[in-house]
Amino acid sequence: MEPTPLDRLEAGMPILVGGDRVVTVSDELAAAFAPGDALLTVPADGALLHVPAADRRAASAAVDAAVAAFESLGQVDEAQLDAFYTAFAERLADDEVFAPIAAANAEDVAAAEARGRSTTRLMLDARMRTGMIDGLRGWAAAGSVRGDVVASYQHEGWTLEQVTDRLGVVAFVFEGRPNVFADACGVLRTGNAVVFRIGSDALGTARAIVAHALDPALREAGLPAGAAALVDAPSRAAGWALFSDPRLALAVARGSGPAVRQLSAVAHQAGNAVSAHGTGGAWLLASEHADRSRLAAAVHRSLDRKVCNTLNTVGIARSRADELVPIVLEMLTLAATELGTEAKLHVLDRDRAAVDPSWFDTVVPIHRAEGLSEEPRAETIVRAELGIEWEWERSPELSLFLFDDLDEGIETYNHTSPRFVLSLISEDPGEHEQVWARAEAPYVGDGFTRWVDGQYALGTPELGLSNWEHGRLLGRSGILSGDAIVTVRSRVRQQDPDVHR
Repeated sequence: MEPTPLDRLEAGMPILVGGDRVVTVSDELAAAFAPGDALLTVPADGALLHVPAADRRAASAAVDAAVAAFESLGQVDEAQLDAFYTAFAERLADDEVFAPIAAANAEDVAAAEARGRSTTRLMLDARMRTGMIDGLRGWAAAGSVRGDVVASYQHEGWTLEQVTDRLGVVAFVFEGRPNVFADACGVLRTGNAVVFRIGSDALGTARAIVAHALDPALREAGLPAGAAALVDAPSRAAGWALFSDPRLALAVARGSGPAVRQLSAVAHQAGNAVSAHGTGGAWLLASEHADRSRLAAAVHRSLDRKVCNTLNTVGIARSRADELVPIVLEMLTLAATELGTEAKLHVLDRDRAAVDPSWFDTVVPIHRAEGLSEEPRAETIVRAELGIEWEWERSPELSLFLFDDLDEGIETYNHTSPRFVLSLISEDPGEHEQVWARAEAPYVGDGFTRWVDGQYALGTPELGLSNWEHGRLLGRSGILSGDAIVTVRSRVRQQDPDVHR
């Protein structure tokens, strides 16, 4: 039976989801749907995602350009790629060229603030600008792994080599972080093409970067125009349209929360490989063998700013709670003081007695995306809430719980955390081996948590991080870097023309 185009929806129409469930079309969805639109489903929660025709066209046009560019990138030499990264970096470093980018970013920030949106990661300040420039120069200096022989097998009369090569079109969907442009362009280093979709808050900044820095750098280096293409559409549906395109070799979702889970589901249903961050927030366990000064340093140095690897949840051995909990609170307060603000604490309800009552009785101003909020310095939470990632603005925010023994601490991490970063503070080597063997954590440390970063830890610009929220990853690290986005081809060189089976 030939499928027919879906050109309309009716209220109450049943839609099959996940092969064994049905959801019905709402009045609003039926009224909004028009010929040329698409309807995607999310099996996990039964969500119906409406993709308007305009968003489908915007995504398809960008992928069309990237597919065409990928066919040409096989003939591009390393010197051209070096020239692209250098030109991109130099244009961002040029104050005259950067001025319209800065102006566009200022407009984006002002508009986001007016809507009560967070601007912590949207603001393209001097620090972010320098990071983008350094990242691009890093890509220029990095050698390509394309063509590397990763394994060789000698047989009688013939040799097989396994060789890295270009993968294809890589799609990025990221929130309002302009610096991801520089990160994502790293896929060109191995001969891939890239398509970006950025959140509506930062779309003006993205357009300015493309017009004043990215596209001119591509032209200057002689690279095909579609090698790095922007999906120029503000709607979230454009991201769904992009990730549902089966021509993608890899879909990378930056950010966290339900939006990323939804994007991942869309990509999986299209048959696309996915690298998705998921929920962030690092965990730290301090056992009965914890060193006081090491705990203090780890907490303090993990709360300098809010990113995915910022310390989020702390577990303390109950036998040393009287001694160690005050250290955690002192360092949380110090981190807030250094940021010129107040701290926020969430305590597991059963462990409230471990915290000075004044923390619950004192009301302080906490910085939220929508502005200052007068809140108790500490509040209680239930066990299921230990895994919430606190997306704080300027006010450092932590969850705290106690455990009877390390097994309980690990079990709590495995069952309530996003399975991301775990640090153990202990002077007992056996406990570190216990955590390594039992904890479902892709990133395990014994001190501060902010090391989980491709550039910082590996010296390679990071394209994305993945947690183990949905299981371990097949054959790769959770840190996705440009030199990892390759395929492996097998090539035979036959010395004996009469080899046979």
